[in-house]
Amino acid sequence: MRKDIDFKKLESLPTANEMLDEKYGKLGTVTRDAFEAKAKAWYYAEVLKNARKSAGITQQELADKIGKKREYIASLEKGETDMQLSTFILISEAVGLKFALTY
Repeated sequence: MRKDIDFKKLESLPTANEMLDEKYGKLGTVTRDAFEAKAKAWYYAEVLKNARKSAGITQQELADKIGKKREYIASLEKGETDMQLSTFILISEAVGLKFALTY
């Protein structure tokens, strides 16, 4: 057991879910669901942005490939705009990502 960690104090700290419950409400509430949706949209936008950068593609080049405006790509990457599944698939293919749906 490590001596530099105060485990009693650690046990008294709130969990991430407890903090989210306090700030956004419990899972299943309107405010928490909205937060969860925005968090997931941000996460997927980050994945696509990182893939775009790894592929060496600019926002303008990506926009040209998928028939959108650069401003739209920038807005997606900042999490300011929600994207449709069809746009997610177009961007994924344009940056070389493969994904599968499983159940």
